[in-house]
Amino acid sequence: MGLGSAARSGVAVAAWSEAEGSAIIGRHIGRPGPLLPILHDLQTAFGCVSAEAVVAVAEALNLTRAEVHGVAGFYRDFRPAPAGRHVLKLCRAEACQSMGGEVLARQLLDRFAIGWDGTTADGRLTVEATYCLGLCACAPAAMLDGQPIGRLDRATLDDIVREVEP
Repeated sequence: MGLGSAARSGVAVAAWSEAEGSAIIGRHIGRPGPLLPILHDLQTAFGCVSAEAVVAVAEALNLTRAEVHGVAGFYRDFRPAPAGRHVLKLCRAEACQSMGGEVLARQLLDRFAIGWDGTTADGRLTVEATYCLGLCACAPAAMLDGQPIGRLDRATLDDIVREVEP
């Protein structure tokens, strides 16, 4: 299956630092429409857009915390907490559902005792829902650490579990 070639999502991220966060925000002040670039850069640096980051961005851009939180919450790729070392995105669109994707997803979530967008207790895996990976002809589909996987089945899930084991 070739899961060994998947790029690792386990990029080292730092805990929130007010100084580093302010420096990131400062690089975008004065640019038109700075909110999304700031959120992207904070997510890259810290692995998430934390509550502390929301406060800092709101103050710097003269926005309410609710406005910043609303934007960060609208886009699924912004996380309020860092993801696990591996990120598995499971497609929940109609084609994947019709090919048994929901059953496979439930088996995996139950196996790790987590819910959607949850991370295992040991921090090794975050499972996220996504709505179409563009692999409808190969449904059900998933993406592990940026590597697309088509024709997902029980054996493939077992391979994924082995891939993400510590």
